Amino acid sequence: MGPGVRVGVTGASGLIGRSLVAALHERGDTTTTFVRPSTKDVAGSVIRWDPERGNVDEGDLRLAGGFDVVVHLAGAGIGDRRWTPSRKREILTSRVDSTSLLIRALHELRQGVALLASGSAIGWYGSRGDEILDETSARGQGFLSDVCQRWEDAALPLHDEGASVAHLRTGIVVSSRGGAVRKQLPLFRFGLGGRLATGQQWMSPISLLDEVRAILWIIDHQITGPVNLSAPQPLTNAQFTKLFARQVRRPALFHVPTVALRGVLGSQMADELLLASQRVVPRVLNESGFAFSHPSVSSALNWALALEN
Repeated sequence: MGPGVRVGVTGASGLIGRSLVAALHERGDTTTTFVRPSTKDVAGSVIRWDPERGNVDEGDLRLAGGFDVVVHLAGAGIGDRRWTPSRKREILTSRVDSTSLLIRALHELRQGVALLASGSAIGWYGSRGDEILDETSARGQGFLSDVCQRWEDAALPLHDEGASVAHLRTGIVVSSRGGAVRKQLPLFRFGLGGRLATGQQWMSPISLLDEVRAILWIIDHQITGPVNLSAPQPLTNAQFTKLFARQVRRPALFHVPTVALRGVLGSQMADELLLASQRVVPRVLNESGFAFSHPSVSSALNWALALEN
């Protein structure tokens, strides 16, 4: 796409969404953010919507007219709270219902949308041991895999009507401003960091910078279908622990046993979030010519921690 792309963004207040909107503005694109009706002090163009109630402001839709691209990032955090039955329902419905409402809203736009870049996650693959996973790999098993499948399926009606759809299968986003790294940073700085269980489970992180750059690349190159947003060099949890400790210049002598993780988080949450082994590679991005700023987790951590100083 050329300059001055019109982009709609859901989840614009989240870690990825904030950085994406800033990057879009920096390069001269225009954005319209989807916000809750109660949201105050939002700059720029907005569309008020309420996915829980299935409502979207028709006047705002008329003013928007249409988009070149919509990036859909809305959804309840998967690691924010223990997975009670009600929280699991919220994780699922916040993604599926918001996607379905977004599709209905896009139908109402008089100029429509050319590309929907809709959120997903590498949880789609489940826990797969040492298996190398790319976009051609089969779906895995588990709650998160089911959520991702239904999340992606909810966007398909737009594809059936002729629009392009990309599924953003995001890995662990590395940033000192939020996400898993920010949560672990105080522990590692006090020398309390350590591997989780055996540490042999594979992790597939991506720096926040490359996450945003990859989304822009998908927009500009009209990439469709599933796209793994993860760095090309996955690593084990034990390797990640050593790198993290080295970056903060502290030892990481501890390890958290499986029984402790399951006791604190519950077995399913611990097994699927912290103990799942996902050795994911970004085949689609690599083959499209995308160049990672941080191909290794070491460089991603160095970048993220430097932003704090």
